[in-house]
Amino acid sequence: MTSEPTPRPVRRRGLLTGGVLAAGGVLTGVAVTRDPRPRDGGLTEAALATVGTMVEPFHGVRQAGVATEPQTHGSFVALTLRAGTDRAALGRMLRLLTDDAARLTQGQPALADTEAELGLLPARLTVTFGFGPGLYRAAGVDDRRPASVTELPAFRIDRLQPAWSGGDLLLQICADDAITVAHAQRVLIKDSRPFATVRWVQQGFRRSPGVEPGGRTQRNLFGQLDGTANPRPGTPLDTAVWVPDGPAWLRDSTTLVLRRISMNLETWDLLGRADREVAVGRRLDTGAPLTGTAEHDEPDFAATDADGLTVIPDFSHLTRAHVGDDRQRILRRPYNYDGVPTAEGHADSGMIFASYQADIARQFLPIQRRLAERDLLNEWTTPIGSAVFAIPPGCQPDGWIGEQVLG
Repeated sequence: MTSEPTPRPVRRRGLLTGGVLAAGGVLTGVAVTRDPRPRDGGLTEAALATVGTMVEPFHGVRQAGVATEPQTHGSFVALTLRAGTDRAALGRMLRLLTDDAARLTQGQPALADTEAELGLLPARLTVTFGFGPGLYRAAGVDDRRPASVTELPAFRIDRLQPAWSGGDLLLQICADDAITVAHAQRVLIKDSRPFATVRWVQQGFRRSPGVEPGGRTQRNLFGQLDGTANPRPGTPLDTAVWVPDGPAWLRDSTTLVLRRISMNLETWDLLGRADREVAVGRRLDTGAPLTGTAEHDEPDFAATDADGLTVIPDFSHLTRAHVGDDRQRILRRPYNYDGVPTAEGHADSGMIFASYQADIARQFLPIQRRLAERDLLNEWTTPIGSAVFAIPPGCQPDGWIGEQVLG
């Protein structure tokens, strides 16, 4: 009979001098742009009864599902275009998928929906379309691909697997109900079959409506509050996320970096609470920086302790991910995943990290390079999937997603 391992302390000074290698990193955070929940402690019984009927707009100059308050369930579906799927075929596919999404997000069954009853409760369903580099090449419009939408450089901490990487077309499907997500995913994949095959599907979850009062920052599976440093709604978010001008195919678009990050919960469990907080740079209970008392307090990176060591160390995740300029921030919209444990009971858990920004090269890459260089959290995380997509502008009721790019 074996005994359970006991937590092993990680000494601050040893971490500073012991040559700890930083790698990868979990960019954490979520956006809160609209909250239907009351601020008095949660959803009332009457409000809970309306969760299924709540609707997010589909049509507009920008696609929904980016600045939208994150829903409980998310499914990211990457498709690979079939050989011969050219510009005309892509137009037909996107017209069809746009019509499906427009109906389903408003609580209407898709045309020829074989399970029409499953399309009646949208539960804030959003369907967001993303275009990978291969789609622009297939359509012969590579000159319309945003320059930063290209394969990311290799990072030494990456252990990328083809099963979770790449893709020509992304369907991001999010709602507050798992059945709604499953039905929308089924409809969209069925209608894409003549044009594309499924490359991968990544499914994740967050807190459900009513579990916490509205506006609370949620937690990832490390127990961290996961979303403090996002750009604030309004001008800061608009400046960081959306392209403000340019040709029609670029204006009101954004970009998405999707990273699948495996979390080693077994070794994380061996850390004491204080050591976890040093690695993160924040208190686990409140999310406050180690130099503050509340979640949104500004960190003081120059503050030192009685030993002369910085209170928030240089290798902490907070330090490495910190951005002071709103224009350089990224919008984090991550989902947790939790797969089947091994026979020994070891978890298959992590994060589907979705980062939205106007320009990947200008905003995402500088942060990721700092994290890859010296983020202590990389000792317990490994990026195993990576993909980049342009999120084209939205469309009006008589239009379709991608018309500015392919038209």
